[in-house]
This record gives sequence, structure tokens and C-alpha cells, in this order.
Amino acid sequence: MASSTLEPSMYTIKAIMVLDNDGARILAKYYDQTWPSTKEQKEFEKNVFQKTQRANAEIVMFEGITCVYRSNVDLFFYVIGSSNENELILVSVLSAFYDSISQLLRKNVEKASLLDNLDGVMLIMDELIDQGIILESDASAINQRIAMKLDDIPLSEQSVAQVGKHVSPIRRIFPFLCATSFT
Repeated sequence: MASSTLEPSMYTIKAIMVLDNDGARILAKYYDQTWPSTKEQKEFEKNVFQKTQRANAEIVMFEGITCVYRSNVDLFFYVIGSSNENELILVSVLSAFYDSISQLLRKNVEKASLLDNLDGVMLIMDELIDQGIILESDASAINQRIAMKLDDIPLSEQSVAQVGKHVSPIRRIFPFLCATSFT
């Protein structure tokens, strides 16, 4: 009798997604060719949302995949793996993803604030997973890395608030450069 053992692989994540409370895609990244076209991806997202929107579980297995998810006020966060993937690993990736976003948004995890900080959320995804390989599962380590990357934005592309953060230390070091009196 032959046993069917699978070769271990570092490629554990098939997709990571954020959907709104209507099932519309906010952000999604697919790491393999299980769903090669946008049409197939949208159909899969619709099926996942229908399967999970009213369920009381955190893990759903269907269509040959394992899906772990978490919902918040008006957002659903998903991590997708193969059917033989360890659910605990997928849950740790989901927790790191959600906790990093929560720290970035200062615990205000809702659709409007996520869309306002979409660049940071995309950086979180990139720091967490690369081509389906889990790189980091510690939310604070991820946030430290993205904070450095967000600080590297050229001055011309920064908002007034971002520029203001950098003026304050300069004002303390060189108070004569920021004098408000012109007499």
C-alpha cells in the first residue's frame, strides 16, 4: 500500500484578501495560478464571501482550499492556503496581517481609514508574504519595517501632515531657521 505524502514546500499561501461587507474587493493578492484571470478571482472572492459572511467559524474548507478569515466592522480579512496546509500557520499569518493593520490604523480598522492608508496596508502585505512564502509573522516587526519605508517617501510626494512631522525635530535643533518674526 503506497502512502501519498506531500513534499514540504515554503509556498504556503495561495492568496490574501480584504473584502468589504458587500463582498467587494478592497485589496487582494494571489500568489499562484489557481485563479489565473481577474474574472476567476472575482468569482472565487464572491464564493468565499458567501460562504463566510454568516458563518461563526474562523476556518472554512471548500473547493480544495483552506480559508481562514476574520471580520471587523465593515471588512473581512482572508488568508487562503491549500487544503493540506496547516491551519495554525494560516491563522498566525492572518493575525499578523490584522494586527499590523490595526497598529497602522491606530486600532481604527474600518473601510474608510484602510482606504486612506492603502499604501501602508500594501507594504504590510509585502513584508508579510513574498510569492506565497511567509516572511514574517510578528506584527510589531512588520510595522517597524513599514514605518522606515513610509519615512522614505520623497518630500514632493508627502502630505502636509507628513512634512510637519519632520519640521518639528528641525525646529528643535535649528530654532533660528524657523523663526516666525521677520523684523
